[in-house]
Amino acid sequence: MNQQNLSRRRPLGSSGMRMIAAMAISITWSSIAFAQSNQAEETGGKWSLGIGAAVVDKPYRNFDREVYPLPIVSYENKWISASIPTFDVKLLSTDSLSFRLRARWTGDGYKAKDSPYLNGMDERKASILAGGAVIWKTELANVTWEVLTDAMGNSKGTRAQLQIDRRFTAGKFGFTPRIAAEWVDDKYVDYYGVKTPEVQTNRIFFEGKATTNMQIGLRIDYIPSSHHAVFLDVGATRFGSAVKDSPLVDKPNQNTFALGYVYRF
Repeated sequence: MNQQNLSRRRPLGSSGMRMIAAMAISITWSSIAFAQSNQAEETGGKWSLGIGAAVVDKPYRNFDREVYPLPIVSYENKWISASIPTFDVKLLSTDSLSFRLRARWTGDGYKAKDSPYLNGMDERKASILAGGAVIWKTELANVTWEVLTDAMGNSKGTRAQLQIDRRFTAGKFGFTPRIAAEWVDDKYVDYYGVKTPEVQTNRIFFEGKATTNMQIGLRIDYIPSSHHAVFLDVGATRFGSAVKDSPLVDKPNQNTFALGYVYRF
């Protein structure tokens, strides 16, 4: 196999990569959806449908960035907020504060056949994460805190994230910078680990350790009317040392780029 073909193989399966791209789009849209939550409660529920595309540049070896087209679907009412791949149950919500139970499908993981470099590795399965989230909307910024753990036992890992964002408006345009810190435990980082039976001459033993990843991003949205919205989102994740040191990783960052159109009913 020549080097060009080798570099185009993916450490994650196509379904996993599409789900990661869906996560980028749904997270991008979620802050707009949250701004519409009061209207959703008053009307008994709001549907949003759209189409988008996401470019994902993962840190794994032999991974090239690709564009993944995906549908955007979200629904929100007084009790639930759902957008692929996240589902929230609102335990208590006011104009500024929302306590939620949260479930999210994650596209983490891979199969050995996804890349020649992963030959001999056991499969790392994707999973559903479940836990709680708090969204606090203040005059200065929106603060979101969540703690999620693997509900399917595939990684048995836990992750906690604190995100701060604020939307600035200029006519029909909105600009929302964000910054987040995500703590992941050693079991979650083992998705990047190498067990003793998986060691090869070009792949050393690596055991996961808890670490903190930093994230920054900017969303630009254009809302010409109450039913239509277009957004552009760019984001970057700087992985902690426990991830960067993995022999499966050759880049310290993960970059995402998303573009989409949404129609709100």
